[in-house]
Amino acid sequence: MTSPSQPPLATGPTSPQGATTVVKLNSPQLDAADKKVLCSAVCHCKNTPGIGKDGRSLKQVCVSNQLKGLDETLRHRSPYKPEINYDMTKSPPEPFMDKEVETKSRDLWPGWTKTLWPKDPTRPVPYKPGKGYVRRPDVVIVNDSTKPPTQDNIKKVVEVKFPPDEYGSQQREAYVAIAGDEKKLVTLTPDDCDCDKSEPDGPKVPVEDAGTVGAILALLYMIMTKRPPPRGLAY
Repeated sequence: MTSPSQPPLATGPTSPQGATTVVKLNSPQLDAADKKVLCSAVCHCKNTPGIGKDGRSLKQVCVSNQLKGLDETLRHRSPYKPEINYDMTKSPPEPFMDKEVETKSRDLWPGWTKTLWPKDPTRPVPYKPGKGYVRRPDVVIVNDSTKPPTQDNIKKVVEVKFPPDEYGSQQREAYVAIAGDEKKLVTLTPDDCDCDKSEPDGPKVPVEDAGTVGAILALLYMIMTKRPPPRGLAY
């Protein structure tokens, strides 16, 4: 698959350090409610990511764990689905979902490529790692949280990138295939979330979404901090 055309670049204002900000025009964006929720996890994990046994910062793992905790708390009906595995041999790509709970990601076990994968005769056998048969976006936002994250229910596919992370080989193209539209793939970074500001400029959430977003943020706060949310948690 060829790479999608890149949006034009514009030169933005000069930062206090003297560097010029480069802005992508017409780049897909999250709406205010979704950005508020995901940025709360991104900024938390940027500042308190946890450290792996090898000493590496686990920022990506942190974001995934927060959103998995949110989905579990909401009985797998969160609109924010982290790390769903998609079968890229299907057109459109199909998510691996639990056999009993269709909104829950299927837990894949060691050796699943030798047991589960061959059960579908349309799949290439044997499974070959590195061929791109399966892809796992950071977050899939669904339109209807009571239904699985199939392409007809995908609002946005979000790839969270903590510098210096970049897209891998064919990764962007695969995520566009999952989303079904280049305009539905969004890259989210700590800079997009203003994580370095003492009081980030949060997106203005529409009044009709404020209650839902406030409740989700309160749940995320409890998951991230293991404490009750403070009074007046802003949304």
